[in-house]
Amino acid sequence: GGDIPCSMEGLDMLLTEGIDWAVREGYAWEEDRDHCEEDGRMDSADPKCVSHRAKKRGLKQLGTLGAGNHYAEIQVVDEVYHPEAAEAMGIGKVGRLCIMIHTGSRGLGHQVATDALTVMERAMARDRIELNDRQLSCARINSKEGKEYLAAMSAAANFAWVNRSCITYLTRKAFSEVFKREPIDMDMHLVYDVCHNIAKVERHVVDGVEKTLLVHRKGSTRAFPPMHPNVPKDYQSIGQPVLIGGTMGTCSYVLVGTEKGMTETFGSTCHGAGRALSRNQSRKKLDHDQVLDRLREKGISIRVASPKLVTEEAPESYKNVCDVIETCQDAGISKKVVKLRPIAVIKG
Repeated sequence: GGDIPCSMEGLDMLLTEGIDWAVREGYAWEEDRDHCEEDGRMDSADPKCVSHRAKKRGLKQLGTLGAGNHYAEIQVVDEVYHPEAAEAMGIGKVGRLCIMIHTGSRGLGHQVATDALTVMERAMARDRIELNDRQLSCARINSKEGKEYLAAMSAAANFAWVNRSCITYLTRKAFSEVFKREPIDMDMHLVYDVCHNIAKVERHVVDGVEKTLLVHRKGSTRAFPPMHPNVPKDYQSIGQPVLIGGTMGTCSYVLVGTEKGMTETFGSTCHGAGRALSRNQSRKKLDHDQVLDRLREKGISIRVASPKLVTEEAPESYKNVCDVIETCQDAGISKKVVKLRPIAVIKG
C-alpha cells in the first residue's frame, strides 16, 4: 500500500480537485501546479461516475508506482541538443541529476476502464456500433455512457496527477533525509508533468477550419508548440516539454512541441519507444540473471518488486528509443532538448 493517508471522503475531493488537493495537503508545491498539463486538474471530473470498487482500489495505492513499465529513475543529463530550452527547464548542464517518474492512475484508472467496457458494450448493441475487437469498445460522446465515461476518466487523470505529486513529495523527502538539505536548496523543481493514454476536448484546425475535437492520445503524449495558451508562461518561448521515457537501462529524452506537430498530429508525439516483444515473448526469450548482469555492467542499480518484471521490461523487449526519437525529430512533430542516462531504477 501507499504511504499517503486518505479517507473515502477525501478521495472524492481529490478526484474533483486534482493537484489542488495535493497542494492543500502539503504533498505538492504551489509552483508544481503551473508545470502540469491542465494545471494538474481536469474540471470535467465527477467522482460520482467512479465506482466504489475503483475508489477502493485507488485508496490504498496513493503514492505508489505500480507494475508494468512504470518506474522512478535517477538520471543524469548526458547530452544537450537545445541549450535555450534545456536552460529554461533547469536541466541545461551535462551531469545534472534528474528524477523521472512514470506512473498513472493505478488500479483506480484500470477499474474505470473495466467498468466502462461493460457499459459501452450495451451502448454499442443499442446504437448498432460493430467492432472487431472488444478492447475498442466505445460510446457516442454525447450519449449518457459517453459523458459519464469522460467524467470518470477525468477523475482518474486527477488521481494520476496527485499520485505523481505524492511520489515527488516522497522523493524530495528521501533526498532531503540522505543529503541533509532542503529539497528547494537542491533545486528539486518540477520540470513538467504530462499525461499519456487520455482523451481530451481540444480546438484544432482541420482542412482550414478550426473545430472542437476529442483527441485520443493512446501510447502518445501532448506536445504543444511555443506561444500556445496552454503552455506554462516560463515555457512560452520554447514550447511544451515532452517526456519520453526509455526502458530499464536505456536513455530517456526531453523534447519540446512544435508548430508542425500541431498541424500534423493534433499536437501529439510518442510517449516511449514501444514494445518490440510482447511480455510473454520477453519472459520466454530473456534470462533474468543476464538482464541484471548487463545493467550492472552499465553501472545501473535496480530495485524491482517482481523478478518477472526484469525480463518483461528489459531493454531488448523494446524498440531502440534513440531511433524513435530521431523519427519524431525528422518528422518535425517534436524537437530534442536533452538526453538522460539512468543510474538507478526502481520498478514497482
